[in-house]
Amino acid sequence: MLARHIMKTSVVTAAPNMTIHEAAQLLVVNSISGMPVVDAIGRVVGMISHGDLLHRVENGTIHGKRQWWHELLWSSSRGQAARYVKEHGRFVKDVMCDEVIWITEDMRLAQIADLMERRHLNLVPVLKHGKLVGIVSHANLLCTLVSARATIDPASPDDASLRDAIAREMHGQRWGLPKQCVLVKEGVVHLWGVIESMEAKRAIQIAAEGVAGVKRVEFHAEVPSVIPAV
Repeated sequence: MLARHIMKTSVVTAAPNMTIHEAAQLLVVNSISGMPVVDAIGRVVGMISHGDLLHRVENGTIHGKRQWWHELLWSSSRGQAARYVKEHGRFVKDVMCDEVIWITEDMRLAQIADLMERRHLNLVPVLKHGKLVGIVSHANLLCTLVSARATIDPASPDDASLRDAIAREMHGQRWGLPKQCVLVKEGVVHLWGVIESMEAKRAIQIAAEGVAGVKRVEFHAEVPSVIPAV
């Protein structure tokens, strides 16, 4: 299986000149842990995540002032300056990570998993001819476990039809789950992965329950916690 089979194609993005407050709102409203930063001509120039907003002057979470000898021994002038910019910068370009690690649509899942583990990444953008076409997160990789289980324990023709119908109902919806995250057994729908919000969970449940033949819907998915806007 390749990146194109599991990536999310509807991607929330930030702009370099977007304010920190606007970026935080995007993360909170969309219940996401991070997003690519895209410039005016569509190039991915950085990534911004919860971690980049962890220590901010607005909410009093900046690093405490250290003893002078500690700063002298362990912190360079360059490091101190970079930390100050991270804590006080007003725009996304001030705090984003500008080392963009990206993948192609044809990268295999094993390679993606190795890359994310090695570089400590929660999500990675997918580029085609230099343009953003999708994003792969830990949740997307988790969804492949459902597909593996479905292959080992094949569904009946009726269950397979229900799964297809539910996937079609959610197709193209930003809140929808991919087919890999849907498993149907004896008319009971099992949903896996990470759901972006409680509203998305309700929409997914209505979409699944609305398919004729579904007996009930069971969630094995979770809604991630969010950070307050700064």
